[in-house]
Amino acid sequence: MSRSNRDERPDLTRWLPTSAKEVKLRGWSELDIILFSGDAYVDHPSFANAVIGRTLEAAGYRVAIVPQPNWRDDLRDFKKLGRPRLFFGVSPGNMDSMVNHYTAAKRRRSDDAYTPDRRADMRPDYPSIVYTEILRDLYPETPIILGGIEASLRRLTHYDYWQDKLLPGAPVLTKADIVIYGMGERSVCDIASLLDQGASIDRIKELPQIAFLEPSEGLQSSDDDIVLFSHEECLQDKRLYASNFRHIEEQSNSLHAKRILQKVGANTIVVNPPYPLLSTEELDKIYALPYTRLPHPRYKGKEIPAYEMIKHSITLHRGCFGGCAFCTISAHQGKFISSRSKESVVEEAKRITKMDDFKGYISDLGGPSANMYQMKGFKPQICEQCLRPSCIFPKVCPNLNANHQPLIELYKEVDGIEGLKKSFVSSGVRYDLLLHDHKAPDLKEAARAYTEELVANHVSGRLKIAPEHTSDRVLKVIRKPSVSQFQEFKRNFDRINAKYGLKQQLIPYFISSHPGCHEEDMAELALLTKSMHFQLEQVQDFTPTPMTVATVIYHSGYHPYTGEIVYTAHTKEEKERQRQFFFWYKPEARTSIARSLRQMGRSDLIPKLLAPTHKSRQDKRLKDKSSKKGYRRR
Repeated sequence: MSRSNRDERPDLTRWLPTSAKEVKLRGWSELDIILFSGDAYVDHPSFANAVIGRTLEAAGYRVAIVPQPNWRDDLRDFKKLGRPRLFFGVSPGNMDSMVNHYTAAKRRRSDDAYTPDRRADMRPDYPSIVYTEILRDLYPETPIILGGIEASLRRLTHYDYWQDKLLPGAPVLTKADIVIYGMGERSVCDIASLLDQGASIDRIKELPQIAFLEPSEGLQSSDDDIVLFSHEECLQDKRLYASNFRHIEEQSNSLHAKRILQKVGANTIVVNPPYPLLSTEELDKIYALPYTRLPHPRYKGKEIPAYEMIKHSITLHRGCFGGCAFCTISAHQGKFISSRSKESVVEEAKRITKMDDFKGYISDLGGPSANMYQMKGFKPQICEQCLRPSCIFPKVCPNLNANHQPLIELYKEVDGIEGLKKSFVSSGVRYDLLLHDHKAPDLKEAARAYTEELVANHVSGRLKIAPEHTSDRVLKVIRKPSVSQFQEFKRNFDRINAKYGLKQQLIPYFISSHPGCHEEDMAELALLTKSMHFQLEQVQDFTPTPMTVATVIYHSGYHPYTGEIVYTAHTKEEKERQRQFFFWYKPEARTSIARSLRQMGRSDLIPKLLAPTHKSRQDKRLKDKSSKKGYRRR
């Protein structure tokens, strides 16, 4: 909204309609597609309901969004716009609803960042199930297309931490006709096009990047298909469940994936291979759509925390080739990178500078990992055969062109925009890419130059990185580099700060109770981070989420790639004993920590860890914040 229109009543036709009144304002007598979302409607390219809605609108369809419908009353929100001509689309939101609703200790959260004024009661648990069941009951003949991260990561047999059991895939659990997995712009447009031509659901089942349920009898399979152990077999033997996961992850990270089949009772879940990577031109078009970049006017006077965090941020690329064991990004977006053009990013930055509340600062130039922009293989044919879950673990792939120069040039181009004072990088940085001993001198120099450019010009006082742990044995399970690299990066960070006379902080993220982590590992973590003058602020307990290596290990006890038994803390007491070591500096934790150290036979660590120590300036600044609740990750 321009500054000249600041005090005028908003033009509701600038947003996709959310009510019958707004549909009428557009002069429409019928809707083609109605989207139901578990999130508030924020017309911004970081919100899935806006991206899907705008993409369908650009394809010529009349689209409306019903954000956070009330599922507990007379269901008027599900009825108010009637029946669409083509289909209902359902998305539970940007986060898995159970991660959104519950802590790692399974305590109900008191707030929801994707809801106006943080209200925690605006979506049900498992909206994928609840919304599709309501729509199927009300409109039994209308196709229902389900997407979003919750359904995407639950497309096959998965462990549900909150119910503590294996559940069948989303095509079984929900009433959807089709489940879209991954980023759904292509899928949803192709589905709309086929339905618009009068095609049947059977014809839609030929499309890529979808999952659906078919009767096993009569299902045609080929030698190229990957046939998983059935859901029932997984229930009987956890090792078979673990074995399945390797195939699922490898196909999620393949440029030429195969079709996956899994029997559930008398039916079979079919997962078709994904579409090819989005080209730069295709990605640019998505981010050039006419987003207002604002919450819908229906939320006037209310704050949506997730929007406040990202409203002046820019996404540079999709995908992540880190392959962290607890992370779901590659399962949803894939490991191969799709990047926007420099021109597209600069144009979005210019639009941000014209926003009413812009104060001169872009909060983030980032992505799933901040410094993977435009990175890909030197030889594409090698990538086409690769099934590795990570391009940088256990070591950086020699075929990876990890050139940071395009990113440096992009930063400088954005910072030259009139009206922009500074751009920051808030997304996580993979420092192992910066510290790798690249054989090509230009890559090595670009990594060094990027590190200096980042620290000197793009840190808003605090740079967040994620070493996750200090035990190399635990880090091997997590798929992260040795702690020695974290220490080296800190030395570089401190050196650059000193060079430019800066007093910036390095904020490391750490995790407790991750598979492979023992209580003694946490004691060593506390000792090492204390020696580096950290009082930890950004910490979390491991939360098992569907479709990750770590979750498979948590439930089954086996590593899906090696078959080895891996210890994981399960009980509340085990987890609390690990977590307490984050807070060695708190007086109330000293007695319990000392007791734990004696019980594990490490009394030698008591004086080293609990002896009074001189507090650095960073310690003092972080003290009041260190007890805040841990951060959330997808």
